[in-house]
Amino acid sequence: MKGNKKEERPIYLIEALGIKTREVISLTGAGGKTTLMFRLAKELLLEGKKVVTTTTTKILEPTSGETSYLFIDSDEEKVRQFITSNLSRYGHITIAREKLESGKLKGISLALVNGLWSLEGIDMMIIEADGAAGRTVKAPREGEPVIPPNTTLVVAILGVDGIEKELNEENVFQAQRISQITGISLGEKMTEDAIAVLMTHPKGIFKGAPPLSRVVAFLNKVDIPDGREKARRVAQKILEKKHPQIERIVLGQLRDEPPVVEVFSP
Repeated sequence: MKGNKKEERPIYLIEALGIKTREVISLTGAGGKTTLMFRLAKELLLEGKKVVTTTTTKILEPTSGETSYLFIDSDEEKVRQFITSNLSRYGHITIAREKLESGKLKGISLALVNGLWSLEGIDMMIIEADGAAGRTVKAPREGEPVIPPNTTLVVAILGVDGIEKELNEENVFQAQRISQITGISLGEKMTEDAIAVLMTHPKGIFKGAPPLSRVVAFLNKVDIPDGREKARRVAQKILEKKHPQIERIVLGQLRDEPPVVEVFSP
């Protein structure tokens, strides 16, 4: 396992995730997708990139500190026109179909993702393509994740704070499905092996990733006690499974600084 030891300079998300010149990035899993989306968008904006953030499921409404402009409209043509006319001005626009009674924002269609990507001027689209009801670990339901076919990079994220938690609906999302995938019985504790399986299993958290897309496994919340060592062991287990699409594993702490602690590659 090749790792980047903690360096004197911070490792930025753009570097850690291997972001290329123009990308459609889909975020799946649990334990930090929304935070990752807006932190990455901010880095890209500082690099002069024009960024659109959105979801194909639901997200919490972003704050003014997370996005330069929030545009909500169910008319897809109006969304396209707004992006065309205003992205250069704002640099980063978040779009959604409607505001729900829950306070969350309803996401856009796969067709609109594809249509927007054909427009000139968008450098990056970042899409939250999965829901987890605020849990730190999940397994996808039928029809999840909702990954656009034109996705070039899938970032699959899980929180290492889920390790040693009891497998139940209070602690994880879709406990029964996690049990089926990992072999851990309901009521037993989540293990490091289970996190590695959820990252690599065909029914795991990047199920449905386009065959040609790259995949990055992101182990978040390593700032908990012993979190980095737990994450390092999980990273080793992921690499041992030799999944053909996983090109690197990132250890991160998205609510802290620096957001990236270490990067591993096969």
